[in-house]
Amino acid sequence: MELPLLTDLYQFTMAYAYWRSGRHREPAEFELFFREPPFHGAFTVFCGLEESLSFLQKFRFSREDIEYLQSVMPSTVEKEFFVFLETVDSSEVTLMAVPEGEVVFPREPLMKVSGPLLVVQLLETTLLCLVNFASLVATNAAHFRLAAGSEKRLLELGVRRAQGPNGALSASKYSYVGGFDSTSNVLAGKLFGLPVAGTVAHSYVSSFSCLEEVQHKVLRRAGSEEEVDFLSLSQLWLGEVCQLLKIPQQSINLGELAAFVSYAIAFPLSFLVVVDTYNVLMSGIPSFCAVALALHQLGYKAVGVRLDSGDLARLSVEIRRMFRLCAERFVIPSFEGLTIAVSNNINEKSLKLLMQSENEINVIGVGTHLVTCSRQPSLGCVYKLVKVNDQPRMKLSEDQEKTTIPGSKAVYRLYDRSDQPLMDLLALEDEPPPEIGKEVKIYDLGNTETETVTPIRAEQLHRVFFKHGQLPDSQTLPSIGEIRAYAQRSVIGLSPQHRRLENPQQYRVGVTEKLYNLLSTLRKSSSFLQ
Repeated sequence: MELPLLTDLYQFTMAYAYWRSGRHREPAEFELFFREPPFHGAFTVFCGLEESLSFLQKFRFSREDIEYLQSVMPSTVEKEFFVFLETVDSSEVTLMAVPEGEVVFPREPLMKVSGPLLVVQLLETTLLCLVNFASLVATNAAHFRLAAGSEKRLLELGVRRAQGPNGALSASKYSYVGGFDSTSNVLAGKLFGLPVAGTVAHSYVSSFSCLEEVQHKVLRRAGSEEEVDFLSLSQLWLGEVCQLLKIPQQSINLGELAAFVSYAIAFPLSFLVVVDTYNVLMSGIPSFCAVALALHQLGYKAVGVRLDSGDLARLSVEIRRMFRLCAERFVIPSFEGLTIAVSNNINEKSLKLLMQSENEINVIGVGTHLVTCSRQPSLGCVYKLVKVNDQPRMKLSEDQEKTTIPGSKAVYRLYDRSDQPLMDLLALEDEPPPEIGKEVKIYDLGNTETETVTPIRAEQLHRVFFKHGQLPDSQTLPSIGEIRAYAQRSVIGLSPQHRRLENPQQYRVGVTEKLYNLLSTLRKSSSFLQ
């Protein structure tokens, strides 16, 4: 999308006022940051950088854009301003940021955007739009990944519940970055190269009512031209399965069996069906086992089943027991390890409870509560002016949390002896970096308390990602798979106290003495407090 008009009107009224007063080319710097981690956690996964860079590369106004602006802005705006807008682009903009997928914390700049005052002002709303939701969804996905553990596969299936098509695409993309393994969203798979996955819905199963509705009944034996009456073969296996599982054959819903047979004929290499349309243990599972065993006899291997209702943990244990019985009785070891996938309006709380219960689940599908971020619908990133004409600027407020930190800043991540992040340190850009093995005096934001820390390692987080209208020559953007891997390392690299989902220890972000003194000086000199 071309996004220069995806912004608030007041950005253009301010731009005109800057231009009218002759200040539009003054060098300025803005910072993009958030004030609280989402979902009552301790961290946020930063995302949206790649799309922000794409936006900057294309940033300019078309003739149609300018004509529209003329129609909505006050008639007192001089025509020369619109002529000037035709020359506006990002050729003098520099963007520094932390890498996409990095874990970040309150009050520290995720992005630093510098350039002519008018231009960097116009970028505000769009950059916030590109970063806010992307980072929120990735963080939500990271929470689900932590709740599920590393062994379970996570499937995002929220496209039908997302906030419009763009929300669905962003949710699929950044859920993958945050730790999900695949998506049901086909368009997201095409656009972003995501792994896509899908099974079959209850509507397909309930569309069959009897065995006579299976019109194409034969399936070729794997690697052969021989055609076998697959419906009859599945019926034979059904008798064996019902006898083994001690299930009366009259409890089988024949429409369900017909649906499974038909689906297996269509997808003999990827047979995975939903088994809770009627009765899971008395019909769905024995019907699945019969069809899966028929597939095995013809040289194929079924994938597994999906549950979308009921006590997911208990049912998964019982289903695995039935799979083991079949594996032992019919001497098919692989049958024991068939996939058990679950879904059913799963949220972070229900997922944690599910994982605390005995279960045999392999795949978890999450939709609504992932893509809508129902626990917290917005991250709340802001974009604030910190410097104009090399002079620091700050916003003061009666609300202490809304006071900004002035000046262009560097962010350092300090590590302890176990090479885990100890805290993040904000310093003025012209300060020397912290020295390894030497004590650093740290000021906490919001009070006068100080402490000293001795970093074993220090990493500067910001990198130049955009300069002179383009990516630096040496800068190659990572693939989405590389961003996902980076995000996983970033989250796992935190201490367990900062990763935990309930009552986590809040990660510390402090400032240097020089930055603290600047903040104090500007506070005291402001007429706001006098």
